[in-house]
Amino acid sequence: MFTGIIEEVGEVVTVRDAGTNRHIRIRARMAPQLRIDQSVAHNGVCLTVVAVDGDTYEVTAVQESLSKSNLGDLGPGQGVDLERSLKVGERLDGHMVQGHVDAVLECLERTDVDGSWLFTFGLPPAFRHLVVPKGSICLNGIGLTVADLQEDRFTVAVIPYTLTHTVLQQLFPGGRVNVEFDVLGKYVARMLDARIKA
Repeated sequence: MFTGIIEEVGEVVTVRDAGTNRHIRIRARMAPQLRIDQSVAHNGVCLTVVAVDGDTYEVTAVQESLSKSNLGDLGPGQGVDLERSLKVGERLDGHMVQGHVDAVLECLERTDVDGSWLFTFGLPPAFRHLVVPKGSICLNGIGLTVADLQEDRFTVAVIPYTLTHTVLQQLFPGGRVNVEFDVLGKYVARMLDARIKA
């Protein structure tokens, strides 16, 4: 379980394919504090640490994760949003995030509004029922609030601190982000769907 509060932006050092898996080595300040088997969210995708070496560590992404996220787009030198799992008893400053990405969405617009930024993303019909105005949404592991919702798109507002401390600083129209819709909303949608079919 995560909070959507990014701890740091790591740097991809190497990417190596082995069968359908992809091994990603990342340089990060947190690396020396990590241990094998620990869960870390990478652009919102929960992956297990499989090796640690100094200021770098390695994770393995399976085909399922690669096909449903933007991890397959990562290459050496690129940034990746990192968050370690939530410790029981700590303050929950963001919202509940599972690290299970639902889809990859395209950025349609990036607008500077004199001190903050508005990012607009396309919203496919299959996911429209999972987004509500002022509701929570997780993009590339960043917990954000839906500022505006239209039939085929939604917008989030980003403050300067979040922009400069996440990979959003490198996101422009045409770029792709991982999205995890609010888990409570997904459970409600599932229950309502079951009632309709009953």
